[in-house]
Amino acid sequence: MSKNYYDLLGVKKDASQEEIKKAFRKLAHEHHPDKGNGNGDKFKEINEAYQTLGNPEKRRYYDQFGSAAGGFAGAGQPGGGFNYQDFARASGGNPFGGGFNQSNVHFDFDDLGDLGDIFGSFFGGARTNSRRQRGNDIEIELEVDFEEAVFGAEKIIDLSKIILCGHCGGGGAEPGSKISDCKTCGGTGRVVRQQQTIFGAFQSQSVCPDCRGEGRSYEKKCSRCGGSGTAHGNERIKVKIPAGIENGQRIKLSSQGEPAPKGISGDLYIQIRIKPAEKFHRQGNNILTTEHLSLKQAILGDKIQVDTVDGPVSLKIPAGTQSHSEFRLKNKGVPYLGSRGRGDHLVKVVVDIPRNLDRKTRKLLEEL
Repeated sequence: MSKNYYDLLGVKKDASQEEIKKAFRKLAHEHHPDKGNGNGDKFKEINEAYQTLGNPEKRRYYDQFGSAAGGFAGAGQPGGGFNYQDFARASGGNPFGGGFNQSNVHFDFDDLGDLGDIFGSFFGGARTNSRRQRGNDIEIELEVDFEEAVFGAEKIIDLSKIILCGHCGGGGAEPGSKISDCKTCGGTGRVVRQQQTIFGAFQSQSVCPDCRGEGRSYEKKCSRCGGSGTAHGNERIKVKIPAGIENGQRIKLSSQGEPAPKGISGDLYIQIRIKPAEKFHRQGNNILTTEHLSLKQAILGDKIQVDTVDGPVSLKIPAGTQSHSEFRLKNKGVPYLGSRGRGDHLVKVVVDIPRNLDRKTRKLLEEL
């Protein structure tokens, strides 16, 4: 016969999440298998119930299908209902499976508060932090010329930041001094503490406070950095500007940020600012320019020189060209970032109409 999770926790079906959590905490204290009068099977049952009812979405699914067909009958059982226990186990609802196997544990430690601390320590120190310290990221702005953004370039930047100590190489020890295992942690970088709880004695691990997880002790700390391994300084970095980069885009240089003391370095983010060009205007991967034509050129046609990022190009103006007509120079625009091909160069022509005409010019125009 299937189990009623609400009955297992001793709460009503309309119980709040706080009431469900409180009921589980009480029963977990009572039935934990490490206690003298604990009951491992009962503890697994109440945990299975809490893993479902303590999760609002799983609880809704359970309420919808778990009581189908007049009870908690499973599919294939009399009544043909949905057996939620099968679903819960398949989806990790029963974290203990065939016994106390750490790989099967799915406790939400943060949700359990102090119980989470206890369980985290009990199941292999799940809440301890063994990650290496990471340095700060740096973000700067870099101004480049229009043509540098179009074709790409290499730039040299000088950064004032925290760098590895040049005297000890970032190790923190005075060169030539003796390095030995940390006496506090025995070289492991971690310390084990015995913790008395209502469930009994538990062991927890944490980063060694003396060596900060490094596991080493120095006979003499670096005279320049005091053992931190870092110092303020200047660093020259070469940056490759990719062809086709746009204004406001960022370049990421991994591990070029500030180093952490005996840890790993952060990243450097470079935000690109493109100087406006005097003649060119960018629109996506196209370049726009404007050329002026005389009335004669517009009426009779002509060939004009157009400045592009590749240099001067000859452009044929057909007879009868209207003002604000647009001509396209293929593949004379901006390269596509990280891809092949280029945009186009679009030339808009403006016909300059003379303002003050003398009599002779007016007569000729009238005859025309």
